[in-house]
This record gives sequence, C-alpha cells and structure tokens, in this order.
Amino acid sequence: MKYVKQIGIILGITMAGEILNRTLPLPVPAGVYGLFILLAALISGAVKLENVEGAGNFLLDTMTMMFLPAMVGIMECVDMILENVLPFVLILVISTLAVMCVTGWVSQWMMREKAEKKEDMAR
Repeated sequence: MKYVKQIGIILGITMAGEILNRTLPLPVPAGVYGLFILLAALISGAVKLENVEGAGNFLLDTMTMMFLPAMVGIMECVDMILENVLPFVLILVISTLAVMCVTGWVSQWMMREKAEKKEDMAR
C-alpha cells in the first residue's frame, strides 16, 4: 500500500503539471512544471521525502528501460540522421561544452560562497 500512495502522489503532481501546461501560455513542458511543483512541495514540507522516496527510487532505477522505444525509433531513422550528421555532432559538442562550463562556474561560485560564509562565521 505504501508504494501505491507514493505513486499516487507522484502521479497527482504530474497531473498538476499537465494542467498547468494546458492552461498557461508558456512554452514549458508539463514535466518541468511537475518537477517544480514537487520541488516546492518538498521544500515547503507539504510532501515529505519519505512519502515519495521509494517510488521515486524505483522510477529512477527503471528509467533506462523507458528510453528503449525512443532508441528503436532513432534506429529506424538512421538514414535521415546520417544526412545531417555534422549538425548533430556540432550541436552535441557545443551543448556538452556549454553544460560543462556552466556547471563548473556554478560549482566554483557555490564553493566560494560557502568559504566566505565560513570565514564570516569564524570572525
């Protein structure tokens, strides 16, 4: 019963994201709305982590299987992809480098902020 309740909470939040996606005129995917709703609920304490942790871990563990149909679809379109392989590779390399750089900068900023707070508390 515990997992049914956890899945119910997750599905309810997902449905709220779908409703927001259909009502708000913003180009934001429903899943992103759902993730922000879940984040806000966890931060505010409206939803406790233990109320969704088991089902969330199960979904994360089985997530790779969810990508199999998409990979099969990509394999059926190999001819179209090969025609445009250079743009795909360029986009892949540029986006990967951008994500790596931004992640590094944010990590360094956070570490500096943490060190400054420690110094301020030590004074």
